[in-house]
Amino acid sequence: MQQSAEQVEKWVRRFRPAPDARARLVCLPHAGGAAGFFLPVAKALAPEIEVLAIQYPGRQDRRHEPPVDSIGSLAEQIVAVLGQFADRPLAVFGHSMGALIGYEMVLRMAETGPISPMHLFASGRRAPSRYRDEDVRDASDERLVSELHALGGSDPAALTDPEVLAMVLPAIRADYRAVETYRHAPGRTVDCPITVFTGDADPRVSVEEAGAWAEHTTGTADLQVLPGGHFFLREQAATLIETMAEKLAFATLTGPRTGANS
Repeated sequence: MQQSAEQVEKWVRRFRPAPDARARLVCLPHAGGAAGFFLPVAKALAPEIEVLAIQYPGRQDRRHEPPVDSIGSLAEQIVAVLGQFADRPLAVFGHSMGALIGYEMVLRMAETGPISPMHLFASGRRAPSRYRDEDVRDASDERLVSELHALGGSDPAALTDPEVLAMVLPAIRADYRAVETYRHAPGRTVDCPITVFTGDADPRVSVEEAGAWAEHTTGTADLQVLPGGHFFLREQAATLIETMAEKLAFATLTGPRTGANS
């Protein structure tokens, strides 16, 4: 079903609109993250690749909306608003929680059409079938803040401001609930290539857990281990952007991949 322009604008940020782009890249933030995280990526890839940065409910300009605490539900809602972007090849990039959402999106888009993503970039996340008993979702606010400090993806000053914490912690807790309760459905795989990025010092992802993404595609899979922790992509942004640009370079030759029901 075609979504309204208002609904699409709620979810999708086009920081650098590129009407002549040869492909689009859907970018999905980490737990507690927001679409603005991908502004540098949009600047770097335009005008050849147009970035569609996703804004989840419960944060920034959507802070008055209830956050969604299910990976599957987030994937379904995002897929529903991407229908109008089916006129050219599409790829998906997700970091941490965003990688799981991206994977579930690719599964759904391949089944429902009208376009199936040509590439999945999974960053900073264990393969969908690799679990750890972390149990942060129901921890105290103090432990949750400590977790955010340890991972290094948040502004340290913001984590000491009670007013800021009151605004952001409900969404962050919902994100952790979504990640920690997620379970992969055995036997389901995507058919597009997967490129996996991981930090060599990430406390939440081992190289083996990252490499296991290869089990989740019938296409090719390659793993890039880069220096850094969970947010290695901050320091390694140039490498990630260059790799994604190279992987998507063939988009002008292949054209859109048609979904199963199109």
